[in-house]
Amino acid sequence: MENNTTLNRIQELCQQRGWSLYKLAKESDIPYSSLNNIFQRNTQPTISTLEKICAGFQISLHDFFIGTETAATPILSDEENELIQNYRNLSKGNKKILKKFIAFLSQDSSQK
Repeated sequence: MENNTTLNRIQELCQQRGWSLYKLAKESDIPYSSLNNIFQRNTQPTISTLEKICAGFQISLHDFFIGTETAATPILSDEENELIQNYRNLSKGNKKILKKFIAFLSQDSSQK
């Protein structure tokens, strides 16, 4: 990918998370074939596609382009990092279930 900094950045973010292109497609709600074509043809993704990709990575477009999504992140314990990594590996459906479960647990603990 010569001089395609956008695609290089996407690959960098996938590598940081240990994600395949298929995982990114699932997290971003983009058909794998569409995402794969962008890479195969070395083309720039549209803004709407890039927004979906950023949503999949759970970062802003600003963070995507300046590359500081980790700079503002507080230092986390090993246990917190493990939880985040496990969360990132969940399907969208399981993420929704987990969020509801955590909300339930938070309500339960605040009532004690």
